[in-house]
Amino acid sequence: MLKVENVTKYYDNIKAVDNLSFEVKDGEIFGLLGVNGAGKTTTFRMITGLLDKTEGEIYFNGKKIDYNVTDKIGFLTEERSLLTKLTVEEIAHFYGGLKSMTEEEINKRLDYLLNKLEITEYKTRKIKELSKGNQQKIQFIMAIINSPKLLILDEPFSGLDPLNIELFKNLILELKNEGTSIIFSSHRMDHVEFFCESLCILVKGKTVLKGNLKEIKEKYMKKNIIINGDVIKEELEQIKGVLKVIKSANDYIVNIENKEVTPKVFDYVKTKKNITKFVVEEPTLNEIFIEKVGEKYDK
Repeated sequence: MLKVENVTKYYDNIKAVDNLSFEVKDGEIFGLLGVNGAGKTTTFRMITGLLDKTEGEIYFNGKKIDYNVTDKIGFLTEERSLLTKLTVEEIAHFYGGLKSMTEEEINKRLDYLLNKLEITEYKTRKIKELSKGNQQKIQFIMAIINSPKLLILDEPFSGLDPLNIELFKNLILELKNEGTSIIFSSHRMDHVEFFCESLCILVKGKTVLKGNLKEIKEKYMKKNIIINGDVIKEELEQIKGVLKVIKSANDYIVNIENKEVTPKVFDYVKTKKNITKFVVEEPTLNEIFIEKVGEKYDK
């Protein structure tokens, strides 16, 4: 288990991370979110030991993270960090060697991962000869070549098409099922909702929202009602407690203040014809993220 306790990081007089605390259990995928400059990358680098923290403590399985622990950590950075003149096989032996793996272990693990990501034919190809998407696959393989017990994924699906995103998802879930603790960061809130049970949202290095995602959504007052039928947008907007009405290709999305508004909207809908859908939805993580982050930036 990873434990981050009251961690603060200063760059000269600038506070990049402000008293940050969270835990990631074995086999849990934890979301660390925020806009660019929120402090996520600084946090990742402190966890991996690439940066010293100013205050606080970071433990993995009860031990402070040092070179005795880093062999068990994987880190997929948002930026490309591959040696492009090397072949896939050569770079695997380089990264695997840094993680104290034997040649036999590296070869076996590399073949397995190349097969899982459907790129076995690229084993002897140079990195610079690969497409952006396939380079991302290789970068992912290098992050998990050592079957890490702690894995940090920073925008892992960058440059991937939907089919390859599914291949990545399967591997991430496989690692989770094997007990790997995973920190997941993405600007795609649908991906965060798919993977993460718990999360923390940072603004300017400070936590503005933290907890179990299901509980956060239950406590969040605003909800959406999805309606399909002969309703009138302007009439819906006149109902007290209705915040916004959006007309999508097939439905009306009615954003309401709280659950007490639902009966009012339902009473209106009962007066209309051809109603084929009336669904009350929880707010999306994207809506919660925009409100919490925007709320802080407005102050």
